[in-house]
Amino acid sequence: MKLLAKYLKPFVPRMLLGLSIKITGTMAELLLPMILSHVLKEVVAHQDVFAILRWGALMILCAAAAVIMNITANRMATRVSCNFSRAVRHDLFKRTLHLSPAQTDQFTIPSLESRITTDTYNVHQFVGMMQRMGVRAPILLVGGVCITLFMDRHLAMVMLATMPVVFILIFFISRKGVPLFSRVQTSVDNMIRVVREDTQGIRVIKALSKQDYEHRRYDAVNRALVKDEIRARTIMSMIHPVMSILMNCGIVGVVALAAVRVSAGASDPETVIAFMQYFTQISMALMTVTRIFTAYTKSAASARRIAEVLETPEDLQVLPEADLPCKDTTAHIEFDDVCFSYLGKKNNLDHISFSLPKGGWLGIIGATGSGKSTLVKLLLRFYDVSSGAVRINGRDVRTIPKPELYDMFGTAMQFDFLYADTIEENIKFGRPLTHEQVEQAAITAQAHNFITGFADGYGHMLAQKGTNISGGQKQRLLIARAVAADPDILVLDDSSSALDYKTDAALRQALAQRMQDTTVVTVAQRVSSIKNCDLILVLDEGNVIGAGDHEHLLATCAEYAEISESQMGGAFVE
Repeated sequence: MKLLAKYLKPFVPRMLLGLSIKITGTMAELLLPMILSHVLKEVVAHQDVFAILRWGALMILCAAAAVIMNITANRMATRVSCNFSRAVRHDLFKRTLHLSPAQTDQFTIPSLESRITTDTYNVHQFVGMMQRMGVRAPILLVGGVCITLFMDRHLAMVMLATMPVVFILIFFISRKGVPLFSRVQTSVDNMIRVVREDTQGIRVIKALSKQDYEHRRYDAVNRALVKDEIRARTIMSMIHPVMSILMNCGIVGVVALAAVRVSAGASDPETVIAFMQYFTQISMALMTVTRIFTAYTKSAASARRIAEVLETPEDLQVLPEADLPCKDTTAHIEFDDVCFSYLGKKNNLDHISFSLPKGGWLGIIGATGSGKSTLVKLLLRFYDVSSGAVRINGRDVRTIPKPELYDMFGTAMQFDFLYADTIEENIKFGRPLTHEQVEQAAITAQAHNFITGFADGYGHMLAQKGTNISGGQKQRLLIARAVAADPDILVLDDSSSALDYKTDAALRQALAQRMQDTTVVTVAQRVSSIKNCDLILVLDEGNVIGAGDHEHLLATCAEYAEISESQMGGAFVE
């Protein structure tokens, strides 16, 4: 639980103040049975009404002080726990955004979502409970035991005899509960994964009438979660009834011994009444301790999962240029004998070499799974090469600081996202762009006409993931976002697949006119999208099987010629 200590450190002064108030209020609460015993034993015997009223007023004052101080301390504890969980969520989300794609794949998106939501909530609950009950319960427990030992040690020893059994029970059950709750959180990850998949694919599910199939798939993970939850909670729920039995046995023993001692004159009824009140407080304190340990088991499992993400070492670190010296070259982008494998077994890209000058256009085409997007990911340094080098302006991308590297790029992927905001904000994407820049980018991306067709124009609100516009409109907005800041390198990864041929041709002409000094990398399935590129790579199973311009490939690469003929019959829309 080092995570808690780290994030609670800034709140220590406020926590100490709250704990001081809580301690004072609890001590006032502890005085009530003792005052009552004194009143019954000493004051009532003298039949002094004013004395009884004075002591009664003191009891009311102690009770009021306990209530006010406990409420105040609880409010402070709530504020601390909320601010604590906000800080944890902030850092966890930030770290999640900085995970490399390989690390994200390892954790999985549903698991990261669960850690940011469910796990942080579990830790938040425990921190709040510890401040509200973690001080009060031990004080009532220890204070009550000390006072009862002072009042009647014989009766107190009967009660104390049950406590070792209780603490041993709590220890062993809690030890078993932590891994069980870790398993519960894994099941939550699986359920979130299915829900996420189904919500994203709801239209396909409806179109193919697969609601019943998906319901059965969800039911399977839901049942698995319930099974794990029942197993964990069954173990933890043993604490309460077993403790109740032990406490009741203790009460029976105390009553029996008290009756004997009162009959023998070794004790008095007033002491027994006060003792029973303390015993009730002690019993409630013990029950609270069990609740805290139950919360601890969930919190410990969740804190461990959160720490796994926060403590994940930085991947894809920037390497010193002394290890990878800059190369004197005129090429803007260069792949130098690049090999790459996702799993370290078989190369997904094999000995890829090419160079592209500043302002050049690169087209990449090939069958599904040929390595087109993988090549782009290496250029963007989402992954590091297994061997060889990827260079920009002669600098190995592994030596370029990430902010500097990513500022060079404008990127539009096939499955990029749009969020629930205006069209203008989606194009700006948090960057300090003027409305004129946004509008020019939309004109270049062939999006201006359909945007101005909306009554509110660039202020038109998009639904989450842009579900209230067509696929082609969505792609044009993504391209507008990519070109808006005039990047040095524009990457279009199959980002015009939903455009008709005429719009695609108009887009390419607009890009050529506006971005003459920008190096453009286009990944496409259609030959018409890349035919005018200066260099076209034809990939097949991670290998370059053809390289050159359109005319050269038609003459020398049978696969490219076949694709061209099958798509357009040799004719292209200009």
